[in-house]
Amino acid sequence: MKRSTITRATLYALVLAAAPAAARLTEINVATVEPFAEGAAFGAAGAYERVKGTFKGELDPADPRNVVIVNIDKAPKNASGKVECEADFFLLRPVDAARGNRKIIYDVTNRGRKNLFHRVMDARPSSLASSNDPRTLQDAGNALFLRMGYTIVWSGWDPDAPSANNGMVLKPVVATNGGAPIVRVIRDELVAGTRDRVGGAGKPRETLRLTHDAATLDQAQAKLTVRRGEQDPRQEIPASGWSYVNAREIRLLPSGTLPAPGSLYELHYPARDPRVYGIGLAATRDLLSFLRHEKGDAKGTANPARAARTVIGFGSSQSGRFLRDFVSLGFNQDERARKVFDGTLAHTAGAGGVFLNYEFGQPVRTSTQHEDRTFPENAFPFSTARMNDPVSGKTGSLLRNDGFDPLWMETNTSTEYWQKGASLLVTDPLGGRDVELPANARAYLIAGTQHAGTTWMQSTPGSCVNPRNPHNPNPALRALLVALDEWTSGKAPPASRTPRISDKTLVSPGELNFPPIPGMRVTRRTNEIGVLKDWIKPELDLSRPYGILVPQTDLDGNETAGILLPEIEVPLGTHTGWNLYRPPYPEGELCDRDGTYIAFAATRVERVARNDPRASLEERYGSHAAYVKRLEAAAEKLVDARLLLREDAQLLVARARNAENAKRFEPAGEPVIGLTR
Repeated sequence: MKRSTITRATLYALVLAAAPAAARLTEINVATVEPFAEGAAFGAAGAYERVKGTFKGELDPADPRNVVIVNIDKAPKNASGKVECEADFFLLRPVDAARGNRKIIYDVTNRGRKNLFHRVMDARPSSLASSNDPRTLQDAGNALFLRMGYTIVWSGWDPDAPSANNGMVLKPVVATNGGAPIVRVIRDELVAGTRDRVGGAGKPRETLRLTHDAATLDQAQAKLTVRRGEQDPRQEIPASGWSYVNAREIRLLPSGTLPAPGSLYELHYPARDPRVYGIGLAATRDLLSFLRHEKGDAKGTANPARAARTVIGFGSSQSGRFLRDFVSLGFNQDERARKVFDGTLAHTAGAGGVFLNYEFGQPVRTSTQHEDRTFPENAFPFSTARMNDPVSGKTGSLLRNDGFDPLWMETNTSTEYWQKGASLLVTDPLGGRDVELPANARAYLIAGTQHAGTTWMQSTPGSCVNPRNPHNPNPALRALLVALDEWTSGKAPPASRTPRISDKTLVSPGELNFPPIPGMRVTRRTNEIGVLKDWIKPELDLSRPYGILVPQTDLDGNETAGILLPEIEVPLGTHTGWNLYRPPYPEGELCDRDGTYIAFAATRVERVARNDPRASLEERYGSHAAYVKRLEAAAEKLVDARLLLREDAQLLVARARNAENAKRFEPAGEPVIGLTR
């Protein structure tokens, strides 16, 4: 008998055809509808209103688009054999639907927090609570995307996100072994004082919080170690030196002992009840599919977004990494084979994903040179370009090339090249050659900027040894989101702008042309990335590390490639994406995701007195008026390239002209830290 040939694509189509009815959003509950910003009008879109509530859905664990979810088969099922989920949602929509543009921007929440207004639209909320519950004109910043008529949507996807201060969460779904608890020895890394997840940056508290419930409080089944630096040997803390407070907290002994700021405490302990974290990806998919395509739910509740013809996704940092996972794992196709996002912009995600779709995942983690370095985040494939990886032996691309990939943009700051392996987006895995991205992908470096740069950044050192970098990348993000919107309508966006090996703007840290600036501490090390074999032991194989490269600088220490916003193209000082810890933190290691800013001297006399090799403002510009003229020309060049909006160019030039900035060009005893905002 002749054997028939069935292609892989045909087999997949047959599986889908035989699959049960598609999983879906089953219920949307609108709790409140109320005016936003007291009914203020936003351009042609008019007034907006806030819509807040929850949604429920169900997932078929046998559906080929859901089987990628780790432990979906171990989640509780309803009478129909489906896995149920529930999460918060919040949206802002034009009161008059006819005045909107029928487009959605979905802002992926970051640890339960909304990002778009302060990460893109220069909002400066009065508190964390207000940023998560926008009500006023101040909360909307420059309101660009409201003026353009977008409906803006947020939802919960992380069951571990804090719900305090209006945080948005996904209701936990716990996996079991046929109803019996799942227990596994795992590892937690506990660090005090460096990030706000433990007591607040610079404010270590007495207890250290675990990411999962301990299955037992028997210390004999756990082991606590400490080390000062990431590469230092681990020292065991005996049982007499610590104790459980409860199933989620430990403390050091004797009572009142505070964790040493920045030290790395590791607890190996039996944990129980893992959440099925990957449901957050599917819940996001199903909410957006509903908002885009459906008139209402089964109970007759109307679609609060009133259906949309275009959906754009935005995420920064953790939520940018969420978007990378969302696309690479296939969630941009809903259960009825419809595309979810038309376009996405992932900001400051580097080359990694989220420690989410794992048993006992820990989505709060973010890898840096000092902490969280040996948890799942960075794994091939990194780039949207398909290639072979000689390190892992795998072949692949971030994109699936299955017809459901969104138009893809990713933007990174200088920090991600030092801490997050961003060069791997545009080079081969060993960092030996440039790669060309596919036609549906773009990558951009926003040069001279640190990871969390935004409009109100100050240059205080914080936990770092150098003053931090206050440069604001938001004008570039606004221009690129507008370009992404236009791309979904057929107008190609600006070409990628990143450093490249071929023109020597992308180099190893040892090749950097960085100047010897008096009083400034300089690094020559990146956060190395290798294959993580086991996150619990942990085992990170650096015998053949990935080739991490960084942007080359000029003799002022400023980067020479990427999107150089006017304040970087026409600088008043040196801007970097890296900094180093100061005491009492571990010295010599990269200071979390912070950069450095060191102002130029005003005059030649001041420069010589300080032994500063960088030309003074007087030497490079001659006068404040000449500086403003050059900055204006740089702004015009970016407007022409569609990398800066006209309104932002005008604001940047106006700020450069103001009297306070004119004083920078006058002789002074001490350098001024940054532009007056």
